[in-house]
Amino acid sequence: MQGKKPFWKEDGANDPLFSAVDRACFQRPTYAAFIALLDNYSAETGVAEVVSDAERSEVSTFLNAVMETKPMQFCHQYCRAKDPNGVPSSSQEFKGLLKKIWFDLYRREQTGDSSGFEHVFVGEVKNGEVSGFHNWIQFYLEEQKGGLDYRGYIKPRSQTDALADANDYLLSLQFSWHGVEKFVSTSFIGVSPEFELALYTMCFLVGEEENDVELNTGGAENDAYGLKIKCYKIARDKVGTSFPEVTSHYED
Repeated sequence: MQGKKPFWKEDGANDPLFSAVDRACFQRPTYAAFIALLDNYSAETGVAEVVSDAERSEVSTFLNAVMETKPMQFCHQYCRAKDPNGVPSSSQEFKGLLKKIWFDLYRREQTGDSSGFEHVFVGEVKNGEVSGFHNWIQFYLEEQKGGLDYRGYIKPRSQTDALADANDYLLSLQFSWHGVEKFVSTSFIGVSPEFELALYTMCFLVGEEENDVELNTGGAENDAYGLKIKCYKIARDKVGTSFPEVTSHYED
């Protein structure tokens, strides 16, 4: 991978970001349900979304699937313990809360043109620039279809001697999506949909706008990261955006 500065606008990568992905993981219930949601949205803000019965069913399938996982069960328990008055105790009611904060539509430029899920995981185009789009699965699938051009990775500002390599779980990227630029977009790499949804939900429900997190991946590389998980509300009670920002990267 080729490193670059955020203000370098030339294409710094001749090859795609993903040279190979084990697509068998996409058959897992949460992955398959997540992927089914990705084509439900119009990328342009200012265009009201039209939600069909089939798409509502896909949202329900996804939420049912993630609620069966340990990350989302931990998220529910953690948020309930931190805010027992605001977070319901039953799984069914918590699933309803997830639907509201992530999937209920709100206004960015026009009523009903956006949602938290669309912005964070799918990506949007606003004023000629890509906004949101912080998910590696969407990145990979769009790259495979030829709609996305990876243009290089951006080194963390506080990086020590650790280099970006094929084992990294977080990357700050530049890319072009259907000809529209995104100069800096940080994404987890290789993590499950339920991991990201749980992490961002905890920050949204019981965290702050900026949440300091340390992540140690373990294993042979034992990469460690300092992160800020940024999470901002919109329309009072819905996810406007949430994404990681790498503040440091080192190897234990």
